Amino acid sequence: MKTLLLFAFLVQLNFGFGQNKFDVSAVEKFQTELNAEYADAKTSPLTAGDLAVFKTLDFYPANETFYVVAKLIRMPKEKPFEMKTSTDRKPFYVKYGELFFTIDGQDLKLNVYKNIELSKKKEYKDYLFLPFSDLSSGKDSYIGGKYIDLRIPKGDTIVIDFNTSYNPYCAYNSKYSCPKVPLENDLDIEIQAGVKKFHD
Repeated sequence: MKTLLLFAFLVQLNFGFGQNKFDVSAVEKFQTELNAEYADAKTSPLTAGDLAVFKTLDFYPANETFYVVAKLIRMPKEKPFEMKTSTDRKPFYVKYGELFFTIDGQDLKLNVYKNIELSKKKEYKDYLFLPFSDLSSGKDSYIGGKYIDLRIPKGDTIVIDFNTSYNPYCAYNSKYSCPKVPLENDLDIEIQAGVKKFHD
């Protein structure tokens, strides 16, 4: 009986850790799906001229260094605010929490947000928005920073895979209105992961 209980515990333990392990195939899937979206005229943010010659987005090589499990501190008493965008549009967001993690021995922090209107839709009720900029912004990465899509976790940790970070639509087409990365989400480190800038 003890052996069975121990085996069940180990299986459960391995499964739990398995959910928090870097998976190159997940990054490849993200890249394939993003390329397909951008190649399709119905879903692409690209201008007609760029779409006509589009083959693939430029990605940093998948890198486990930029896959982290962050500590999530929820902020239940935050008030909604108008987030600045690239246009006059000011959608309402609320700071959902603070994320604490380490990359290459450097302790880092990002705020994560919830879009008020979007969260009213059933399919997006647990959606979190993580915008950030870093020392690669304006070099290999888009100058305006990048985004990561997250889901509200059950516990107090959350996986941030910077390999799945993507550019705002504004990086491709000025007709879009994109949230600007808040100043507090500017990282003092180079995040060489995810989508690179589209144009020089």
